[in-house]
Amino acid sequence: MEISPERRREIIGALRKGTVPQRGLDFLAVGLQRFDSVIAEELTDVAQAGAIFKAVRGEYGCGKTFFARWVQEYAKKQGFATAEVQISEAETPLHRLETVYRRAMEQLSTPDCFLGAFRSIIDGWFYGLEEDVLAEGGIDPSDEDALASRADELLEQRLVEITRATPQFAAALRSYRTAQRAGNHATAEGLAGWLAGQPHIAASVKREAGIKGDVDHFAALSFLRGLLLILKDSGFSGLVLVLDEIETIQRVRSDVREKGLNALRQLIDDIDGGRFPGLYLVITGTPAFYDGPQGIQRLEPLAQRLHVDFQTDARFDNPRAVQLRLTTFDHDRLVEVGTKVRDLFAADCRAPERIRSMANAEYIDALARSLTGKLGGKVGITPRLFLKKLVGDVLDRIDQFDDFDPREHYQLTVTSNEMTNVEREAQAKSVDDIELDL
Repeated sequence: MEISPERRREIIGALRKGTVPQRGLDFLAVGLQRFDSVIAEELTDVAQAGAIFKAVRGEYGCGKTFFARWVQEYAKKQGFATAEVQISEAETPLHRLETVYRRAMEQLSTPDCFLGAFRSIIDGWFYGLEEDVLAEGGIDPSDEDALASRADELLEQRLVEITRATPQFAAALRSYRTAQRAGNHATAEGLAGWLAGQPHIAASVKREAGIKGDVDHFAALSFLRGLLLILKDSGFSGLVLVLDEIETIQRVRSDVREKGLNALRQLIDDIDGGRFPGLYLVITGTPAFYDGPQGIQRLEPLAQRLHVDFQTDARFDNPRAVQLRLTTFDHDRLVEVGTKVRDLFAADCRAPERIRSMANAEYIDALARSLTGKLGGKVGITPRLFLKKLVGDVLDRIDQFDDFDPREHYQLTVTSNEMTNVEREAQAKSVDDIELDL
């Protein structure tokens, strides 16, 4: 698989920091092949005006975020827009769907615009109107007045369905178009922000469009539908929306947790009811969120909708089910992905053969075993730190220092300030060593 130098640097840079790369994940994917055909089939269904909800479960370190970004990257190649939202108690609580919508619009990505694609999608939709008018062949391209008049007629025709779904969204779109034509950039910027769910838009801007207030919980869902209609009309296949780390809902007050679970149930019911054609919604969470007393089991209707029997061998899991189980890394997979990263690193080095020789298969195997031992033998939570150490502590030094030999000059150390809570708990030698987040 060919990867550009720029993409290689992005991947290596992310691993050096201990984070999941945003792009180029096909190269690093290990053990996900069993999902390929089903994800492709489901995205095809969504592109044909379907809608699908998918819940991904897995322990820390098994690659939930990686899997979600891998799905997004594949979806973009199929013409989808994508957005990923990290759910958190303070910044993006699940029960505040208006905040979830705003974060999604901030993270909106397309094949041509990596981040912040909302404005370009809206502008592209309006540009497409004029292109469609010219394609009709009845208007001279130099006749700006006739072109604008016919484009307005076509705009109203296409706004019919959006108006039916969300009248305020359509009104703001209409006024945004008017402001742009008049060169009123401040009003256009304000309306684009309001359409994207941004708060604190000037009252004068909203008055000009005949709209009121900020985007609330209920308007957010209507606006999401409006966006899906625009995406479809602009030639996109649909939208893949990821709500990552949804298990954080377990740490909030009980009343807030109930609201969050109800918001999730509402989303699932709306998808099943056909309200969001063109939407592929993915959530990720730990098994405790799906099975424990502080997660979806607190809301029986939600637990029923998401129930999947995982008592059988993981080899026979059904990828078409509403829940997907990601299995934890084993040693062989850890070594395989480490070898891939080494080869990726070597591709841009001045002495690639030296990289492969110094960090050969035996060394990568030994480093993986050593780090796993320092984390209580739990291979499943090792990948993040393993790849961070491999790139930042070993490969970088081999590349920069001609006399550096990792077997002689490097001793693996792991300190608490570079670990997550889960990694620290694995390293703890006794129950008394575990720090509790009270």
